[in-house]
Amino acid sequence: MLSNDDHRESDRLESIQRNVDAFTTGVLDGLPIEAFWDCLELGAGAGSIAYWLAGRCPDGRVVAVDLDTRHLDAGRATNLEIQEADITREDYAPGSFDLIHARYLFCHLPERDEMIARVTRWLSPGGWLILEEPYHLPAITSPFPTIQRILDAYQHMYHQHGADLTWVRGLPALLARNSLTEVAFAGNPGCMGGLSKDRWLPLITQAAPALLADGLITEADLEEFATLLKDPAFIDIPQITISVWGRRPVERTTTST
Repeated sequence: MLSNDDHRESDRLESIQRNVDAFTTGVLDGLPIEAFWDCLELGAGAGSIAYWLAGRCPDGRVVAVDLDTRHLDAGRATNLEIQEADITREDYAPGSFDLIHARYLFCHLPERDEMIARVTRWLSPGGWLILEEPYHLPAITSPFPTIQRILDAYQHMYHQHGADLTWVRGLPALLARNSLTEVAFAGNPGCMGGLSKDRWLPLITQAAPALLADGLITEADLEEFATLLKDPAFIDIPQITISVWGRRPVERTTTST
């Protein structure tokens, strides 16, 4: 839906990195990452987390996978591998990776629950799976009528394209059902407005032509949105990014006496 061919896609990806990377790396920093780990970054986007992992695991490797890798730079690290692939068709050998991370990916996949089961098999014993997905708050709860209309249209468009923007609520239980242990989670509210803190202008700008074409919003709505963004009193919370992680149990060997 949000094509890499769109010239505004780099703005959207950079906005995500600028506003969410500190939260993501904070979660990753809380895990016992070792320098020799092999890592898999699914839906790598513009690559910031893949680059970060490559720096944290200099004696291992990082495989950064995306449907379109034009925004990724293989020269950023010698232990970085760029792979252009559809992860719903790709498969890796069981136990290939010590850490697997994805952000804003699984909510878009049609068979997302089944993909979780596949991905957990790619973990080595003791390996960690970290998934970050959006939880959109109901559009009607925004205190700004214009934003109610825009968010309702935005969420409707994503739903029509098969995305589930509240799926993450069930993710901790889903990881546990797939035999991961030490399951935990954290949240990071996303900011709309707040002047320089805003991260939604690139998202709405890119989605606007489709929203207008489908009659879901009007030019007047977009003009009001632009006016609101200039107001320091305009601050809203459209969604919460929820990070969920769990660990594949270490296989214990038994000895006979």
